[in-house]
Amino acid sequence: MTMLKGVPKSMIYRLLRTGQVRVNGKRAKPDTRLAEGDMLRIPPVRVAERPVGRGPAAEMVAQVTDAILFEDKHFLVIDKPSGIASHGGSGVSHGAIELLRAARPNESLELVHRLDRDTSGVLVFARTRAGLIGLQAAIRAGEVTKQYLCLMVGHPSKAKFDVNAPLQKSILQGGERMVKVSDNGKPSLTFFREMEQYPGARLMQATLGTGRTHQIRVHAAHIGHPIAGDPKYGDKEMNKRLREYGLNRLFLHAAHMGFELDGRSYGFSAPLPDDLKVFLDTLAVKGKRLVYTRQKSTL
Repeated sequence: MTMLKGVPKSMIYRLLRTGQVRVNGKRAKPDTRLAEGDMLRIPPVRVAERPVGRGPAAEMVAQVTDAILFEDKHFLVIDKPSGIASHGGSGVSHGAIELLRAARPNESLELVHRLDRDTSGVLVFARTRAGLIGLQAAIRAGEVTKQYLCLMVGHPSKAKFDVNAPLQKSILQGGERMVKVSDNGKPSLTFFREMEQYPGARLMQATLGTGRTHQIRVHAAHIGHPIAGDPKYGDKEMNKRLREYGLNRLFLHAAHMGFELDGRSYGFSAPLPDDLKVFLDTLAVKGKRLVYTRQKSTL
């Protein structure tokens, strides 16, 4: 995908399925990983040129610039709104990084990490190579604290617990990415702590022990208490009922990120968005008969 920028994912997966992408002369699969010295063959692909002048809408650019929480020599941090992707691709023309670059065309900005499109909260960009390399190294070493707020449906039997379950990524036909608990997956650890109680749900703080794709969402679903509003791993019937109380998105918010770099401590926090606060207030008052019983907790 890096080498075929602008090529639709569906076309890339079709090239893989038909054996046109090869590693050392053999057919490559979507999960094939390259090693040093491998010979990669990618067929020539023609892509229609994008129309000139189709930049992002001014309203979207203003939305991310208004969301800036912090900036210094090395970093720029935003409270990413739900609905804006971290970067463009997969049918998304402009993500947060493209919008910020449009707002600041003379600056060097790089995305350090990612949030799911529907997830709101702290998203960090690097303004220098030292910041990018340093923070990414800290993330790989597990030296970065990442805490989220999420609404779990149902009532976990414990107020404080952890989920230690390996996760494996898979790609369905058409390019949709799914993650599942599997003995063949990578080690994955999430620490959950109850913050507030609501009818049919619990507001939880989730702290990442590892940083796998969709980790909190899959771990929550794995124990029988999926994240409210999750269209991929959640409970459809419960999501439908919660929409009646005003929840129209995934209830997952990146609330805090902290790390140290070159002797300096950084800590970025983003408050729970107003739409989620209003929903919780409505749920507390009107949802007294709301009960979640579909899945049995494994706690």
